[in-house]
Amino acid sequence: MEGNTENGAIVVQLSYMQIIIIVTTLVLMTLFTLLISRTSLGRAQRACEQDRKMASLLGVNVDRTISLTFVMGAALASVAGLMFLLLYGVIDFYIGFLAGVKAFTAAVLGGIGSLPGAMLGGLLIGLIEVFWSGYFSVEYKDVAAFSILAIVLIFLPSGLLGKPEVEKV
Repeated sequence: MEGNTENGAIVVQLSYMQIIIIVTTLVLMTLFTLLISRTSLGRAQRACEQDRKMASLLGVNVDRTISLTFVMGAALASVAGLMFLLLYGVIDFYIGFLAGVKAFTAAVLGGIGSLPGAMLGGLLIGLIEVFWSGYFSVEYKDVAAFSILAIVLIFLPSGLLGKPEVEKV
């Protein structure tokens, strides 16, 4: 993405690959949100997340559900790696470490257990880093993102869209 000025207007250019990545991300997010909210596998995943023992007592195959959840996560990670490779053209063994830390930060910022919250957290972290890089030193963009995370967690311990866990006794 590049910004130029022509006749006082800002021109933004998107490559085909960037558009494909955005569309792929939106489609996958929509599919997984529907899968988790409207299928029996999603119901089983939510039941296991709340209480594995009770889910097992109610007939949910907990081991199969957990295994399928990890397979889904690995599939999403492979799509993300492929998109990264297609966009940047280079890959190495440690390339996902910082992305993984930022993904975890986005999930915590948005609220653990909330898919829209994780998406919002990722969007906010991206915007914070871009605006920080535009106005301040690029070297400290990660510090800015993690500082915002700390500030949000001080005032909203369950994240932006997370629900506080209430335990009934």
